[in-house]
Amino acid sequence: MTEWLPSALLALFSFGLWGLFTKFAIIHIDSKSALVFQSLGVLLVGFFTLTLLNFKPATDMKGLSFGLLTGIAYGIGCLFYFIAVDKGKVMTVVTLTALYPLVTIIFSYFLFRETISLKQFLGIACALAAIFLMS
Repeated sequence: MTEWLPSALLALFSFGLWGLFTKFAIIHIDSKSALVFQSLGVLLVGFFTLTLLNFKPATDMKGLSFGLLTGIAYGIGCLFYFIAVDKGKVMTVVTLTALYPLVTIIFSYFLFRETISLKQFLGIACALAAIFLMS
């Protein structure tokens, strides 16, 4: 088994629960309040991770800046995700938003000159077809 696979599978499971818990939260509170409490949950995980680093995270300015941009992009995405789940079916919303890697793939193609193989292109086409079939 590859080194990254267990972590990827745990991330997959966690993201699946995240999508499910979102719907449970907005059944009881409004979407913006749910995002506030999600953010507090992320802070708890961040604090735990900080303890693993002995309260000495890396401080390279470029890395720090991109780390903050990552958090901002995530927070904005979560805000709109919560609003979408509040107004639509979680099954459809989570399927559509799960295609976020396509945005990364497109930017990676242009910014990092990463290539897309025929097999990967077919995978992208299948993902787009899944959205059509799920909606």
